[in-house]
Amino acid sequence: MSDLTPQSDAPTPTTDKITQAARETIYLCNFRVSVDGEWLCLRELNDISLTPDPEPAHEDPKDPIAIERLNLMNMAKLSIKGLIESALNLGRTLDSDYAPLQQFFVVMEHCLKHGLKTKKTFLGQNKSFWGPLELVEKLTPEAGEITASVKDLPGLKTPIGRGRAWLRLALMQKKLSDYMKTLINRKDLLSEFYEANALMMEEEGAVIAGLLVGLNVIDANLCMKGEDLDSQVGVIDFSMYLKDGGPTSKSTEGDGQITAILDQKNYVEELNRHLSASVNNLQAKVDALEKSNTKLTEELAVANNRIITLQEDVERVKEESSQLLESTCKVSKSDGSANGQVLGEARKQIKEETRLRLDVEKELEVQIGMKQEMELSMKMLEKDVCEKQNALLALRQQLDDLRILNQELSHKLQTSDGAMKQKNEITSRLDDTANQMAGTIKQLELSTLIACSRSA
Repeated sequence: MSDLTPQSDAPTPTTDKITQAARETIYLCNFRVSVDGEWLCLRELNDISLTPDPEPAHEDPKDPIAIERLNLMNMAKLSIKGLIESALNLGRTLDSDYAPLQQFFVVMEHCLKHGLKTKKTFLGQNKSFWGPLELVEKLTPEAGEITASVKDLPGLKTPIGRGRAWLRLALMQKKLSDYMKTLINRKDLLSEFYEANALMMEEEGAVIAGLLVGLNVIDANLCMKGEDLDSQVGVIDFSMYLKDGGPTSKSTEGDGQITAILDQKNYVEELNRHLSASVNNLQAKVDALEKSNTKLTEELAVANNRIITLQEDVERVKEESSQLLESTCKVSKSDGSANGQVLGEARKQIKEETRLRLDVEKELEVQIGMKQEMELSMKMLEKDVCEKQNALLALRQQLDDLRILNQELSHKLQTSDGAMKQKNEITSRLDDTANQMAGTIKQLELSTLIACSRSA
């Protein structure tokens, strides 16, 4: 395990190998996890250098985004290969508790999250790969069943939970590779969700989609109803792919094992620190959500109190209106005798206006009836015209058919006349030939008789 040996101050024969391995490493905090065949190896950044000699000052360092894409692609290779081999050795249907399968989904989640554009919401910034996965339904109609099933699951409340459920259903359907290829081929749509240098926008995404074809040989039966997909922490467990030990190049086996154990111990400690930081961040988010929930609860209580106050004001206004109406009625009764004549004239005027309005309404009803009758007659005329036009078209069609038939008969008649003339000519020729043959026979008979008489 030459990748696990730290570089000493003096140059060693293994410098070139360490340099080559360091160019293909996965950056994780203060460590590099290098890909060595089917395993990963750890080494501290301060203990190695990328070249045996100092590089020229004018050369730029390697693009960290490109390194991230390469690291994720290498992790996907190891995860998919390990999952296929372990599943074939297991020889049964995989379930949700199978550790290599869980790690595969974690790696896929990291690949889909790489380079996602941040969307701002009222709770803060949000990055979710559920949006790109929803595009598959538009590009491939058969994926609509998976999307509908995910949306119908009762326990999913967040977009990331729906995205995780979608990946599991696509794997069970053995269509994950096809869906990913379809999605990667439409970079014009993915640009809405990903940065230009994201994994899904580069060739590493196409490589991962091709590797997913191998997962069609395994069978999985995943139950998601009781699984909490919303609150899972997606951390890659590199310990599944780390070397347990082995001989180092130009060193003893014991030194290589000690170096490997120390490097893996440092990695586990760093991973534990990373997980602790993630837990603290999640706890801070939970506290912020609790504060916002408390604030919303207070605002709701204030709104309820305001509603109750408004209802009381409405009841009070109703009571005042009823009291005012009663007082108005009493005043009108007291002044009734004085204003009796005015009320009588007003009533007569109202009756006259009512009668005029009724007359106008009757006239309007008559006009409406006449209009309806005219519309009905117009419709009947239109229908009659349409029927006559259809009949005329049918007659024209029949006339055209008769003309075509007449032309055909004329053509046949001309053809038959020509054939008849040819037959008559042939008959006359045959008659002439028969007459000539009859004359020839008679001459032969006459000459025969003359010859017989002469011989006698």
